[in-house]
Amino acid sequence: MENVERLHNYDIAGEKVDGARVYAKVTRRLIPLLFMCYVVAYLDRVNIGFAKLQMLQDLKFSETVYGFGAGIFFLGYFLFEVPSNIILHKVGARVWIARVMITWAIISAGTMFVTTPMMFYVLRFALGLAEAGLFPGVILYLTYWYPSARRSKITSLFYTGVPVAGIIGGPVSGWIMHSMAGVNGWAGWQWLLLIEAMPSVVMAVVVLFFLEDRVANAKWLTDEERAILVDDISRDQMQAQSHDLREGFTNPKVWFMCGIYFFFAVGLYGVGFFLPTLIKNTGTTDPVAIGWLASLPYIAAVVALILVSRSSDARRERRWHITVPALLGATSWLVASSFSANLLVAMIALSIVTCCVVVTISQFWCMPTAILGGAAAAAGIAVINSVGNLSGFLGPFFIGWATEKTHSTASGLYMLAASLAIGGLLVLRVRKEWVNR
Repeated sequence: MENVERLHNYDIAGEKVDGARVYAKVTRRLIPLLFMCYVVAYLDRVNIGFAKLQMLQDLKFSETVYGFGAGIFFLGYFLFEVPSNIILHKVGARVWIARVMITWAIISAGTMFVTTPMMFYVLRFALGLAEAGLFPGVILYLTYWYPSARRSKITSLFYTGVPVAGIIGGPVSGWIMHSMAGVNGWAGWQWLLLIEAMPSVVMAVVVLFFLEDRVANAKWLTDEERAILVDDISRDQMQAQSHDLREGFTNPKVWFMCGIYFFFAVGLYGVGFFLPTLIKNTGTTDPVAIGWLASLPYIAAVVALILVSRSSDARRERRWHITVPALLGATSWLVASSFSANLLVAMIALSIVTCCVVVTISQFWCMPTAILGGAAAAAGIAVINSVGNLSGFLGPFFIGWATEKTHSTASGLYMLAASLAIGGLLVLRVRKEWVNR
């Protein structure tokens, strides 16, 4: 009961201080900024899925070339993610996140000048190197400000950037490709890559001016409010099972989490890279219409994220809040495959898939952050995200290859369904006392 009471009220100098008000203040300051950073990051990562609608024909690229190029991003991501997160832990989030954003914006915009498969591969690989560290860096950064009991809702608010990027990115990408085609002699997909890189530069500047590295640097908090946060985080870190940097690499729990996340990430990038193509396969060919339709699953996902995260925090239960959506998502991939030519049924199935994918991944990140603390969290979170995201390379490559060989997306969708189901079942192997806090 003491811990529950501490979530709401704190006794400082003989007076009760409303803890909910303090955390609401922190959330208002940090989450909108981090959320916008992730929106523009995810947009730059997956807008290649919209560029594909014109790019392949213009450059005479095959589905296999596209799949390999879309996926090789994650090899660069894998190689630099752990070093990037360790650097962030040492030098601070403000400078490092700004560096990440400016670098990836330049490379993403440079992809508009691709003319050969090799150029495409090199720039996508470089984009992965540049972006490595943003997502795991923010997950780590949130552990500096919020205890485990509050982290599901906060992580979900941040992760809402994925569906919001889809809501914004679909219509905007379709409009850019349709309206800007031929301007200055550039194709619509080239304008898409250039224009959607610009917000990242703007957000990098905002980060430099408004993001604080630690609670101690937050001048917008009172001394009493800083004391509450420091005390809560200290208590939370004492409950973490691993703190040493080496534990982030050697702890068996970390590697088990890598396996779970690998299977979930397959589903995430199946949606991110191929949703426009799956909608096009229903018979819709206009880029603007595809863009608007692609936003619908992400709108549903925002609602699902909010509802599930509230339930997860209220019940202090993580495992079933991951497994049930994973199995439902797997079933919905099979429905989407069976009714791929029926726009209504396919859109309903793809909407459920998108909801389930973003829910499972946002809830997943409540597990490793409950187990790891300090330097172990910096390394372990990066290891899990980097190894798990190797599926972002293998998944798109396999789907592209299978689509080209079979002239159907069905085999790829079966793989996506199996991955979600396996990941969901593996979660049940995690002991509840490790993560349900």
